[in-house]
Amino acid sequence: MFAKQFRKLSANLQRRAIARERVFNINPFNPSLHTHKLTGRLNGLWSFSIDYSNRVIFRFLDKQTVLFISIGDHSIYR
Repeated sequence: MFAKQFRKLSANLQRRAIARERVFNINPFNPSLHTHKLTGRLNGLWSFSIDYSNRVIFRFLDKQTVLFISIGDHSIYR
């Protein structure tokens, strides 16, 4: 799902997402990412910001491995 959603993003947003992923790879809790736990039906998942409107939802599989689940605007929370 993540790869398909990523391909549908504009080229500009894809570039921004790649830049944010680089920051995430260095420090998933960099304050600029606004990384936070999700609650409710998304309990157990996390999110970080690409920009004001777009997010990446992910799961920590272990201390070294992350699974990106979804990318897009706030509708991905539904």
